[in-house]
Amino acid sequence: MGPFLIMEFCKRYVLLVVLILFSFVYQISTAVTHYSIPEEMKDGSVVANLATDLSLDVKTLNQRKMRLDIIGNKKYLDVNKETGELYIVEKIDREYICNTKSSASCYLRLEVILENPLRIFNIEVEILDMNDNAPQFRRDAIHLDISEATPKGERFSLSNAVDPDVGTNSVKTYHLSESEYFNIEVQTGREGSKFADLILKKTLDREQQAVHNLILTAVDGGTPARSGTASVIVHVLDTNDNAPTFDKVSQSVQLMENSPIGSLVIDLNATDLDEGSNSDLTYSYSLYTSEKTQETFNLNPSTGEITVKGMLNYEDFRIYDMEIIATDKGANSLSGQCTIQILIEDMNDNHPEISIKSFQSPVNENIKLDTVIAVVSVNDKDSGDNGVVDLHVPDNMPFRLRESSDNYYELVVSEPLDREKVPEYDITFTVTDRGSPPLSDNETMTLELLDVNDNVPQFPQSFYTIRVMENNAPGALLSSLTAFDPDLHENQYLVYFILEKEIVNTSMSMLFSINPENGNLYALKTFDYEIETEFLFHIEARDSGSPPLSSNVTVHIIIVDQNDNAPVIVSPWRAHGSLVEEKIPRSTDKGSLVAKVIALDTDSVHNSRITYQFLQVTDATLFSLDQYNGEIRTMRMFSYRDPRYQRLVVVAKDNGQPALSATVTIKLSTVETAVKTYSDMTEVPLEYDIFSDLNLYLVIGLGSVSFLLLITILVTIVLKCQKPKSSKAAPPCRNSVISERNSTIADSTLVSNDAYWYSLFLAETRKGKMVVRQPVPKGSRYIVSSLPRGTGLTETSDSAASTLQVGMQRIFCMYHFSILSDISSPIIHCVKSLNLIS
Repeated sequence: MGPFLIMEFCKRYVLLVVLILFSFVYQISTAVTHYSIPEEMKDGSVVANLATDLSLDVKTLNQRKMRLDIIGNKKYLDVNKETGELYIVEKIDREYICNTKSSASCYLRLEVILENPLRIFNIEVEILDMNDNAPQFRRDAIHLDISEATPKGERFSLSNAVDPDVGTNSVKTYHLSESEYFNIEVQTGREGSKFADLILKKTLDREQQAVHNLILTAVDGGTPARSGTASVIVHVLDTNDNAPTFDKVSQSVQLMENSPIGSLVIDLNATDLDEGSNSDLTYSYSLYTSEKTQETFNLNPSTGEITVKGMLNYEDFRIYDMEIIATDKGANSLSGQCTIQILIEDMNDNHPEISIKSFQSPVNENIKLDTVIAVVSVNDKDSGDNGVVDLHVPDNMPFRLRESSDNYYELVVSEPLDREKVPEYDITFTVTDRGSPPLSDNETMTLELLDVNDNVPQFPQSFYTIRVMENNAPGALLSSLTAFDPDLHENQYLVYFILEKEIVNTSMSMLFSINPENGNLYALKTFDYEIETEFLFHIEARDSGSPPLSSNVTVHIIIVDQNDNAPVIVSPWRAHGSLVEEKIPRSTDKGSLVAKVIALDTDSVHNSRITYQFLQVTDATLFSLDQYNGEIRTMRMFSYRDPRYQRLVVVAKDNGQPALSATVTIKLSTVETAVKTYSDMTEVPLEYDIFSDLNLYLVIGLGSVSFLLLITILVTIVLKCQKPKSSKAAPPCRNSVISERNSTIADSTLVSNDAYWYSLFLAETRKGKMVVRQPVPKGSRYIVSSLPRGTGLTETSDSAASTLQVGMQRIFCMYHFSILSDISSPIIHCVKSLNLIS
């Protein structure tokens, strides 16, 4: 018994210890700490402080290896061992964790385990529901088929909405969009779920509205409330309750005659508001449609098209009436009807016609405005717009149409006519009807214009300048002056005239002639530039119209100079073919004036420019000749080796082509007597001691002789100037050749300075005055001739000889007067002091 009892006691003791330990462990394990948190908390959010709630020392958590186990779920929570706080590791979704709606509660069960000593704590975290889900329908669209014959009040079940939330956050009610025909009634199921029934509150009409689109909205009880929607589409089923109808009960169609067979007349359009077989239609003629109409037109029973079946003729039949019936194919077929009237239109198959009743051609170009040229009538056999016609002529013509009566028109002149611009017009009359398409016709007439003398002759230029070379042949053609007249026939034939104008008792018709037919201008005589240099007159061109018209043009004839006059040596004077003898002292200084050759040329400036040259000279080193003024001067003093006699041949040459010339031979004799040289160009008064003892008697004697000689010469000159002018010769007493020959000639002959002073001497002498020059060396005398102005040195026939003779006499007189002037100048001065000569 003893060992048995001891073993039994041991068993019971061990069992008691185990029960005590189990009880202790059970107490520890069965103690549960409860927390409640809402779902959808953010990561890191603190739920509670476990160390505080479980009475644990925060400092020993790491040593005791505190850890957290989540039973049956993901690790949504964790413990911060430093602070002992329980926090959110991952966002918690209650509907995901607790996906069943059998219980309203949802928990997360956790175990907190610590070692040294071992302790286990049970943690229960309740996840509170948030209204984070909206109600949803299983289908977004709910389709219902309801016949339009369904009575009102009929119910139709709709699928309910589902909300994962629980409690008040689940579906609470339903709403239906505004509708005239439907509403809903919300029902509650056995488990508290909500669903809705669709109730028909008004009879449907498919023809008015075949489909009804409604919106069903499910709303939960959360705050704020969430909702979900679904479309409720109600299709109204058709019943054959509508008869076919046409667009128009009565229609009128216009159809052109001669329309081809098969042409569409009209496409009838009947409609049935029903659908399916209830809207399938067939077309047919009614019993009231005539056989003629049915034979002329074809009706398609399926489409309702009416086409042409027979020939249409406006003249035979103009109106067709028919009645068409449209019937549907419903069980109880219904029908509708309409009437059609077809009007046959006249076709524009006749062209308009033009008839020229009157046409006036040709007409004068100066016809008055609004004068009637033609009368035209138009006609069209068609009717309506096809018979209405319009007549017109081209717009670019100077004519217009004027309606005189019904379908009658007058063609009148609207703008001035000018035959010279347009000699004739092709006038096209075009008539067009107003049909569609329009038809037209045209007629062309030619209007010819007659010429009227309305244009004056026109010269190409208003002023003609014609250059004529002097010494032309009589009858030479100078120019052709042709005018133009755009008129015709006799109005175009021109006659040319020279308008008479007398110049110095000479008519233009004596100098010029013009061909009256072609305007060729001829010279009737030979012109001399030295007599006349230009002519100015007018030529008239006159047509042969009635009345004649004319115009004139100015003609300026310019005589062009020829080099036809050779230079004439007027100083030193010598008889034709004889020498000029001069004496000079051998003691003459270098540069002294020996002689001066003066030549005159009556040609124009260019041809009369004279140059002087030595043609022959005894000693080329002794004398020099100025080529422009003809002065011969010594180049050095005479030596005892130089010959006593010097022979100089001087040629005076003009500038013409070919050049003309004249020569003079001067024989110089040297004498031993010294002669004082004075300036040959300066005119100063001479002052002599007239009453000196040495020359008083010589002066008185020589003065008396010189005075008598001077009086004789002056009387002779006056008598010659007063001789009557010969009919052929030019008057001997005229201005000097160095004066102006003609007031209209700007290029008078240029002469040297010495010639001018000798001319001035003669002019002053004729006026009773005297110009005294200083004495010049012997052999350097100046001789100037006085010739008729404007005649030159060469005149034709006897006039030239007479002029030359008179000129030679004057040169001879002046030569001797020049010699005496050196001697008698003191006497003249004395006489002037006695008031014998003014």
